[in-house]
Amino acid sequence: MISADVRLRAKPRPLYAQASTALKDLLQGGDYAPGTRLPSEHALSDRLGISRPTLREALHQLEEEGVIVRRHGVGTFVAAAQPVIEAGLEVLESLERLAERCGLHIEMGEVIIEERSTSPRECKGLGLTVPTPATAITRVMLADGRRIAHLIDVVPQAYLRQADLGPDFTGSVLEHFLQNGAPALSHSRTELSAEAADSEIARALHIQRGAPLMKLEAVLFTAGGEIVDYSISHFVPGCFRFHVVRRVVGT
Repeated sequence: MISADVRLRAKPRPLYAQASTALKDLLQGGDYAPGTRLPSEHALSDRLGISRPTLREALHQLEEEGVIVRRHGVGTFVAAAQPVIEAGLEVLESLERLAERCGLHIEMGEVIIEERSTSPRECKGLGLTVPTPATAITRVMLADGRRIAHLIDVVPQAYLRQADLGPDFTGSVLEHFLQNGAPALSHSRTELSAEAADSEIARALHIQRGAPLMKLEAVLFTAGGEIVDYSISHFVPGCFRFHVVRRVVGT
């Protein structure tokens, strides 16, 4: 019989990331309620058919995600369920507004605000043909002290300068535009996908490189049809649940 580790190697994701998904499915299968102590590493590795080093990396990732809690000298336990930010994608709202509606307090962690020229990828996202001066805002958002999202917004300086954000900036470019009443906004076009965390985002979110993340890549349009913001947002699974309401069209 082919071992689980060999089967996992046939897939593109790192072994520990695949193992953490398998372990998470096991924990959510109903046999392990919050507060339940997990079996030993030996027992878990045998049950999942993976090596103990792979299991340890998977456990570390689940600890970073808040799925399990390790107590030194005592054992590893299933963590209590974390609050989830749930939202439909039909209406554009800031992360702060979404969290507020769900009764969850969030705050901005590390933030980097810089004025620079747009990269080729950002030019494409903003619909530009040549590099243009822009304000780039990169930040980490936290919920109850846990890192849940990594957000990047790139805005042409014609719409936003670093000095415009001021000392009270909370992490939402959308809220800044809405509070100032300019530019007049119309709609956003958003693509939703899954992506493995690269080294930079993994360090920022304190997760393993290759860990699965939800990705939203969006462009925000003014009422005049111009692109005012190009953003890339990565969300830690388990903290967010997005849905889409789809209208039935008669035949």
